[in-house]
Amino acid sequence: MSLSVHPDTPRAGTLPSAARSEAASGETAGRGIRTRLFTKYVALFVAVVAIALLANGLFEVFFYYREHKASLIRVQHEQAEAAAAKIGQFVKEIESQLGWTTQLPWSGGSIEQRRFDALRLLRQVPAITELAQVDSTGKERLRVSRLAMDALDSGIDLSSDPKFTEAVAHKVYYGPVYFRRESEPYMTLALAGVRRDAGVSIAEVNLKLIWDVVSQIKVGEHGHAYVVGAEGRLIAHPDISLVLRNTDMSGLPQVRAALAGSGTVNEALSEAHNIQGQKVLTASAPIEPLHWTMFVELPVEEAYAALYASLQRLAVVLLAASIFAVLAGVFLARRMVGPIQALRSGAERIGGGDFSQRISIKTGDELEELADQFNDMGARLQESYAGLENKVEQRTAELRQSLDDLRTAQNRLIQTEKLASLGQLTAGIAHEIKNPLNFVNNFSAVSTELIDELNETLRSAALDGKTKEEVDELTGMLRGNLEKVVQHGKRADSIVRNMLLHSREGSGEHRDVDINAVVEESLNLAYHGARAERPAFQVTLQRAFDPAAGVVDIYPQEITRVFLNLISNGFYAAAKRKESEGDAFAPALSATTKNLGGSVEIRIRDNGTGIPAEVKERMFNPFFTTKPAGEGTGLGLSMSHDIIVKQHGGTIDVNTEPGVFTEFIITLPRAMAKGSATGSTPGGKS
Repeated sequence: MSLSVHPDTPRAGTLPSAARSEAASGETAGRGIRTRLFTKYVALFVAVVAIALLANGLFEVFFYYREHKASLIRVQHEQAEAAAAKIGQFVKEIESQLGWTTQLPWSGGSIEQRRFDALRLLRQVPAITELAQVDSTGKERLRVSRLAMDALDSGIDLSSDPKFTEAVAHKVYYGPVYFRRESEPYMTLALAGVRRDAGVSIAEVNLKLIWDVVSQIKVGEHGHAYVVGAEGRLIAHPDISLVLRNTDMSGLPQVRAALAGSGTVNEALSEAHNIQGQKVLTASAPIEPLHWTMFVELPVEEAYAALYASLQRLAVVLLAASIFAVLAGVFLARRMVGPIQALRSGAERIGGGDFSQRISIKTGDELEELADQFNDMGARLQESYAGLENKVEQRTAELRQSLDDLRTAQNRLIQTEKLASLGQLTAGIAHEIKNPLNFVNNFSAVSTELIDELNETLRSAALDGKTKEEVDELTGMLRGNLEKVVQHGKRADSIVRNMLLHSREGSGEHRDVDINAVVEESLNLAYHGARAERPAFQVTLQRAFDPAAGVVDIYPQEITRVFLNLISNGFYAAAKRKESEGDAFAPALSATTKNLGGSVEIRIRDNGTGIPAEVKERMFNPFFTTKPAGEGTGLGLSMSHDIIVKQHGGTIDVNTEPGVFTEFIITLPRAMAKGSATGSTPGGKS
């Protein structure tokens, strides 16, 4: 691979000094590089290698940890279960041997024969230190012992002793562990005969064998096993001093958990602390039928020693791989960045106006192809630069003339449209305000005359009955006319405000809104407005909103104005039909929305007077209305059509049956086209 940057032609095609200065400033700005490409490549290569190794190492450690932990679980449970089974078998064998002494009733043999059988049992079962036989009444008849004198027919009453009562009730009794001479653990084992008159045999069992079993269990280098009784007391432990002190182990979490498990095998290996406060891994197994529990514990440090060693090896490997990645990244980055730097240097000189610059890169890949393209570009620029300035000046002059012509035409068009819109708007306002203002003027004159007559009447002599009637009549007329003044004044004010509001270009910004919320808000506003004008008017509102209608890009104020106009027209039509049909008619108005995928459909339906066919054809024309003079401008439906169709790019249609119903059907696209959002004037025709 070879690369170089050299000029191969004279520098006659360079840019002027001004262009060179601009290019130089751009070059200076381009040199403000935050991070070198070489550094990025090295960092990227090191990061990829390090992340790959780290991820592999973490996965390996994780699975090794799980497998190692599972192995510890299996081994410790096997040790605990084996030891528990050995202790349980030890007790069962003693129980089996003791059962032979309860086969015959007391009337079936002599006391000497029973004594001989008892001594033979002591020889066969070394763990039994003392054996006592009690008849069915609870009287001790025989006691043989390794540590004391034998006793025949001692007559000791054991009828209320748990050793007798529990054995009779449950056939077998396992007594609590106790110590003789504070050194050897013992327990009482009582067994009742199958026959009621066979009595009970009570054996004192030396548990030293259990102690030996526990002491011989080896768990790792520093682990150990121990046995806990049903009440949580320590029965056997490698540290005999803990047993002699009658240590209560129920305060340890693992002991509480095992005792609460009702003798079931603890399947999970858990971390806890032993009696010395050392953190250990513990496993347990029940000892049946004694209700004892065998525990096997291993210090955490020893259990995870292999894992810690694996982590250390992973750290060493990662460090070595990182060093290798740095060296390899430096080597590869140099081979990759060198041609790029040559391209950058050549591009800067071409950008500075030296079109004779040529870049030589011999890599045999895309970089060499890119250098050839730069060279071709420099050659074409050098050829075309000679006539470039003349072409620029010519095109600039043509463009300036075109802009002047376009600006003149645009000013004329704007003035023409403004004059036309202003004239049309002024004519509409004058036409609609004429009747309310005439009425107000006429009423002013009439009100003046009425007030004068009322004043003359009041100034007359004492009012008699007839005069009072006249005053009441005049007062009623005055009140009625004043109410009309208020009504028409509000109407005139509403007309002026609507005309001025619709004359603006645009109404706020278009944005995404919930169409169901806009329809609901329009229903509420129109309903309360209708109730304010006609307090006695009652109408049933029905809604069927599609939750999937969702968000639509609209001008919210303009669309709300359309809905208010259509809903108000529906209320007006329903009220007119109510006036003609009376109480038999129930006014109703419904609003529904529906998701059409790329658009939304809104339907506003009333059960009013409907629309005749000849009116339907002209209803969207400006200033067309069927309402009495003074009650409508004729611009509401025309403006609604322009807002929906021209401003938002939607459609508006009407489905009606005269005397039955009217239904306006509106579709709005979810996103307005650019021409719809910017190329029309809300409330007016473009």
